[in-house]
Formats: sequence, structure tokens, C-alpha cells
Amino acid sequence: MFKRFIRALKSLFGGAVGAMEDPKLILEQNIRELNDQVPKMNENIATVKANVVMLNKEKSRYDKNIEELSAKIESAINNERDDIAENYAIQLQRAEEHLEQTKEQLKHAEEAYQKALQVKKAFMREKDRKIQEARDALRASERAEWQGKIADTLEKFEVTGLESTHEEMVNRINEETAKNEARMEMALDSVDTQSLQIEMDAEKMKASELVKQYKQKMKAGASGSSAPKQSEPKQQQESKEDKHKEKEQVSKTMGRNTTRS
Repeated sequence: MFKRFIRALKSLFGGAVGAMEDPKLILEQNIRELNDQVPKMNENIATVKANVVMLNKEKSRYDKNIEELSAKIESAINNERDDIAENYAIQLQRAEEHLEQTKEQLKHAEEAYQKALQVKKAFMREKDRKIQEARDALRASERAEWQGKIADTLEKFEVTGLESTHEEMVNRINEETAKNEARMEMALDSVDTQSLQIEMDAEKMKASELVKQYKQKMKAGASGSSAPKQSEPKQQQESKEDKHKEKEQVSKTMGRNTTRS
């Protein structure tokens, strides 16, 4: 009975915790924690390295001490001071024992340092792999979220009738445009463009005739003869007749256009 109660509590709180968990936030937190472990690991490796350095210094000190004691022993023997040589020999024996212990400790410390470097290398490789995997998952989540928004938008087009409304508005605008274009064509057809063209041609002929008259006057002034002066009334009469004919032609054309309309 108690086990069933515990299992029920676990299922209840486990479901609540699972609902509260955000995979994106958890992955981002994991990345931060992995990066935070690097300084701690470097600190531990530095401690191991410091022990190696300290043991190396201690070994060097014992080596130097042994060398000095050996020299003292030899000096005492040469001076026939065996008692002093015996004291130095005892110190030498202790120094050699300490040296052996230091060498053993140094050996273990160097092995621990090499293992620490290997562990760091493996950790960094695994850390980079997990961080890259987490970042890929986060980018995939962002793409999925964006795709979900696009899908929601497309579904709204169909569900709320936006697609049909859009097509209806486009068709109405196209119909209005076509209607205005047809009105413009009808307005242009109702304008008597032929009469306007005839009037423009008449004005052009009139302007050409005036230029011709100015040319004749300029020639007459340059020659100084009386013949052009005698012919001037005749030219003016011909010009008046031409203008009269042009007016008659224009009035006939406008009369025909009025009858057609």
C-alpha cells in the first residue's frame, strides 16, 4: 500500500515537473553549466601541477643535501675523524630515505597530472560535442517554431476565409480597372479627332503660306525691282482665295461629322 502511494506521488509530481520543463531553457542551462566546469577543472589540474612542482623542488633539495653530506663524510674520513663521518653518514642515510619517498611521491604526482590532462582533453571533447548538439537542437527548435507560425497563418487563411476574401477583393479591383479602361476608350471614340486633325492641317497650311509670303517679300526687298511690287496684289488675292477654300473645306467636313453623330 505504501509503495503504491509513493508511486502515485512520483507520477503526480513527475508529471507536474515535466509540464514545467522547457527543453530550450534546459539545454541553454546545460551549455552554461558545461562551460562553468572548465575553470573548475583547470583549477584542479593546477593544484596537481603545483604538487608536481613542489615535489621536484624537494627532490632537488635532497639531491643537493646528499651531495653535500657525501662530501663532508669524505672530508671527515680524510681527516681521520670517523666520529664526525658517522654523524654525517646517519644524516646521509635519512636524506636518501627521504629522497626515495619523494621520488615515489613525484612519480605518482606526475601520473596524476598526466591523467588529469587526459581527463580534461576527454571532457573538452565531450563538452564541445554536447554543446554543438544542444545548439543544433536549439536551431532546429527555432526552425520548427517558425514553421509552426507559418502553418498557423496558412490555416487561418482557410479557417477564417481570408483566402476567399483576398481573391474577391483582387477580382473587384481588376473589374474596376477594366471598367475604367473601357470608359476611357468610349470617351476617346466620342471625340471628333478627324475634325481636330483637319483644323491642325489647315493651321499648318496657313503657317506655310505665311512663311512663303515672307520669303517673297524678302526677295523683293533685296532685288529692289518694281515687278514684284506689281505682282503683290495678285499674290494677296490668291492667298485670300486659298483661305476661303480652306474655310469651305473645314465647314463641309464639320457638317459631315455633325450628320454622322
